[in-house]
Amino acid sequence: MVYALLLLVQHHEHLSRTWLAWTVLVVMAAWTVITASAYARPELRTRRLVCADLAVAFSCLFATAPAAVPFYLTQAPPLSGYWFAGAALAAGVVWGRRGAATVAVLYGIADLTLRVIMDARITPATARGVVLLLLAGLAVAYMARVAAQAEQRFARAVALEARLREREQLARSIHDSVLQVLSMVSRRGAEAGGEAAEIGRMAGEQEVRLRALITADLPRVGSVAPGDPHPHPLSPPGPADASDEEVDLRDPVRRLESVLVSVSAPATPVPLPQSAVTEFVAAIEAALANVERHCPTGTRAWILVEDEDDTVTVTVRDEGPGIPEGRLERAGGEGRLGVAQSIRGRLRDLGGTAEILSVPGQGTEVEMRLPRGP
Repeated sequence: MVYALLLLVQHHEHLSRTWLAWTVLVVMAAWTVITASAYARPELRTRRLVCADLAVAFSCLFATAPAAVPFYLTQAPPLSGYWFAGAALAAGVVWGRRGAATVAVLYGIADLTLRVIMDARITPATARGVVLLLLAGLAVAYMARVAAQAEQRFARAVALEARLREREQLARSIHDSVLQVLSMVSRRGAEAGGEAAEIGRMAGEQEVRLRALITADLPRVGSVAPGDPHPHPLSPPGPADASDEEVDLRDPVRRLESVLVSVSAPATPVPLPQSAVTEFVAAIEAALANVERHCPTGTRAWILVEDEDDTVTVTVRDEGPGIPEGRLERAGGEGRLGVAQSIRGRLRDLGGTAEILSVPGQGTEVEMRLPRGP
C-alpha cells in the first residue's frame, strides 16, 4: 500500500485524471483495512471474501486506463502496484496452490489486456511480475497447507494428552484405594488359610484383572525418567493454577507423622497452591504406603520438607531392605502403578520430578522436587 502511494507521487506527472488516481488509492487504503480485519477472523476466510478481494484488486488495476497516460506503464506498474499481491496470496491460502497459480495467470492476462487497451509498450517487467507472483503464491499456499496440517496434528495430540492425563489420574485413584484393598485381602487371606484363602485368591484375581484394565494401552511417552529435570512438553508449565488459594504444605504433611513416621519441616510456612499440596501429599502417602507394604513390620520412615527459593523438596526415606534391581521396571510391566503413577505421575503433572534412590539392604529414598510457579 505504501509502495503504491510512493509510485503515484513519483509519477504523478503522467496522470491524465489525478483525482481518479487518488480516489483509487483511497479505495485501496480502505479495502486494506477491511480485509486485514476480515482475514484475521477464521470464520470470515471464505471463498466469497476472496472473490470480493480479487474483484477490488482487478478493478483498481484496470482503473489505471482512465487515470493515466500510456507512458505511465513504461515507468511504473498499474496503480494497484504490488498491492495486488495481497489478494493473490490470500487466494493461495484459502484455495491452495491451484488457486494461487490461477490468480497469477489471470493477473498476467489482465496486465497484458490493460496495456493493449492503453496502447502501452509491453516490457520484460510484465513477464517477471507474473512469474514472481506465481512463485510467491505457490510458496505461500504450500506453507499455509503445511501449517494447517501441523495445527490439526497438534490439536489431536493435545486432545490425546488430555485423555491420557484423565486416565492416569483415574488409575492413580484406583491404585490408592481399590487395588491396595484387594492386594491386602489377597495377602491376608493367603496367610489365614481355609475359606479365607479362597476369598484371598478371588481378590487376587480381581486385582490382576483390574490392573490389566487400567493399564491397557497406557503409553509410557508421558513418563519422566529418574533424574530427568524436564517435564513432558505438554505438561503444565508450573505447579498449579494461579487462581488456587495457597496453603501451608507443613500442615497436611505433619498429619502423616506416627510412631513409625517422623516429619522434619522448616520453622517457617511452606506456601503452595491447594491443588499442588493435595497432589504432593498424595504422592507422599503413596511412598509411605510402599514402605508399609514392602518393608517388614515396624520399619521406620522419615519425611524431610525443604523450602528453597524456587523449589520445594520432600524426601521420604526408610530403613527397609531396599528395592531389588529391576523391580520397578517389572512392577510397571505387571501393571503395578505405585511408583510410576502415584508418585512420578503426580509430580510430573505438577511440573516436578521424583527420583528413587535405593540400595539393597540400605533402605530407599524418594526425593520429590516441585518448582514454584512464576
